[in-house]
Amino acid sequence: MGSSHPETWNSAGIKKESIKMSRTHFPTGLIIFAMVAAVLTGCATPTSSSPEKIQRALAIDVRDSVDQYILGATDVVRVSVWRNQDISISVPVRPDGKISVPLVGDVRASGRTPEQLATAIRDSLSQYIREPQVSVVVTSMGSHEFTDRVRVTGAVRQPVSIPHRSGMTVLDMFLSAGGANEFAALNNTMLYRKFEGEVVAIPIMLDDILNKGRIRTNYPMRPGDILSVPERNF
Repeated sequence: MGSSHPETWNSAGIKKESIKMSRTHFPTGLIIFAMVAAVLTGCATPTSSSPEKIQRALAIDVRDSVDQYILGATDVVRVSVWRNQDISISVPVRPDGKISVPLVGDVRASGRTPEQLATAIRDSLSQYIREPQVSVVVTSMGSHEFTDRVRVTGAVRQPVSIPHRSGMTVLDMFLSAGGANEFAALNNTMLYRKFEGEVVAIPIMLDDILNKGRIRTNYPMRPGDILSVPERNF
């Protein structure tokens, strides 16, 4: 039995219904393609910094940031003057970076180490006390609560942000995050470090460290470092 709707053709010999169907389905195909492209772009391998920048960023002595604590606002210090308990005090560093010491008055604390602050107070007290012996102990490190942290993000079991510790390495941080999940691209890992006003991206070969014993990129961590483990390209 013939169709009740006669077929129509254009001048090029193509059924008009086919053209209509193609126009109807093309936008859907385009949307799917765009979504796939977006996913692939999101999973792209991160780009590392230049070898020169990486070398300079890795040349920083990580011990300096740990062994020499720099005082800042909201830190609390205990100033002890031997045999002079009446002028020994425990005070917070004010927002202007100073503390108030009996006899001496305001003394700049922010930007100094505890030893440097003790020396400054001792020199000022020398006008009133013969050969004063001053010590400064930090009892609360509020100013470094976040600046001295190191972090792990990306394709790990448990992203973490923890205080930096002397001797901490890339592998220590990775294990603190519970290791990688099933989507991790371990050898595309990046260590991001602030240096000279910019962020330097340092390649980390985590798979080589874990499975091949190649620890060349198991660098010491520095306060403020971020270890990022990307997902594999699909």
